[in-house]
Amino acid sequence: MRRQPYTLHFNPKLSLNADKKHVRDGLSTTLLVGENLWVCCDERTTMERLRRTGPHEFGEHCSYQLTELLDLPAGEDIEIDIEGMAEAGHYLWLVGSHSLKRRKSNEEDADVAKQIKRLAKVEADGNRYLLARIPLVLNKETGDYELHKKAPHPTQAGQTLTAAQLRGNDNANELLDLLAEDLHIKPFIQIPGKDNGFDIEGMAVNAQGQVFVGLRGPVLRGWAIVLELRLEEDKHGRLRLGKVEGATETYYKKHFLALGGMGLRELRLRGHDLLLLAGPTMDLDGTIAVYCWSNATRQPTDSLIGDEKIQRLFDVPHGHGPTAGKDKAEGMALLDDRHVLIVFDSPTATRKTGKNQVVADSFLLPA
Repeated sequence: MRRQPYTLHFNPKLSLNADKKHVRDGLSTTLLVGENLWVCCDERTTMERLRRTGPHEFGEHCSYQLTELLDLPAGEDIEIDIEGMAEAGHYLWLVGSHSLKRRKSNEEDADVAKQIKRLAKVEADGNRYLLARIPLVLNKETGDYELHKKAPHPTQAGQTLTAAQLRGNDNANELLDLLAEDLHIKPFIQIPGKDNGFDIEGMAVNAQGQVFVGLRGPVLRGWAIVLELRLEEDKHGRLRLGKVEGATETYYKKHFLALGGMGLRELRLRGHDLLLLAGPTMDLDGTIAVYCWSNATRQPTDSLIGDEKIQRLFDVPHGHGPTAGKDKAEGMALLDDRHVLIVFDSPTATRKTGKNQVVADSFLLPA
């Protein structure tokens, strides 16, 4: 599959987290709105905005600290693990992984017993249980979209856009509480994401209020899962789960997709179709591919979507051999109806074409 490289330029003053990891080394999701490319690093509490600066370049890096816009239970020192973004209704939507994490071991440490013990430790971060929206308003003077905690509605006089998030705490939120009793998902809630446990990756929202979130895990006997939600604002300004028409579980539909054993990494709506970036559910090198699920927004009930109803569009190259664990496709933006832009977690050295640059790839979608 032919690809067109795009160079992303970052501001060195905005690009390092507390552990000195560069934002380009952990890109997890991306979204194009107007001339702005939004990207997130999964080890930060910020959202990064770039602007188109050339035919195949984005730069003029701006960073938004989410603690100034939302209520993060664990503050700005603990990552959100943002894994999905979407745009609808003058809001930028975002979702955290909602997953547990297992401590890493260091095989080079001489204390083997200590490292084995580390593998038994599972942790929860309150910031990961985030599902939120933030007012996204075009600054007509600069041509850039801006994030605000509160802003006048750009087309409806007297109405105000306000930041809001799903009700939750350090340990869960309303969605996770429901899923903890779900017949299919309940057994995986207490399993870390990279162990085929519960792990949200990918989000899509449309003007009709449908909210789709993709699950990297669990994958059940080869079937990946997309949840369909509706979110409403309560009288306190918080988001609540609304009833979903046709759903077996009242507040969410479950769509099971035959993706050859892969889990979801990103979702993008194109009309009524849903483009899917899929890859390994566990922490390993493996096939990464883009699919098209036709008429995804028109499913009247929970659904079982076999491979005959899903079109595999193309495979995405990934690291292997000497580059094992590198170039893992994590985010996908729709550049237009015919092209997607894919960004990579843990990019190889060849993608780092400058000290604060990284190369993403655009692919032409089949007609």
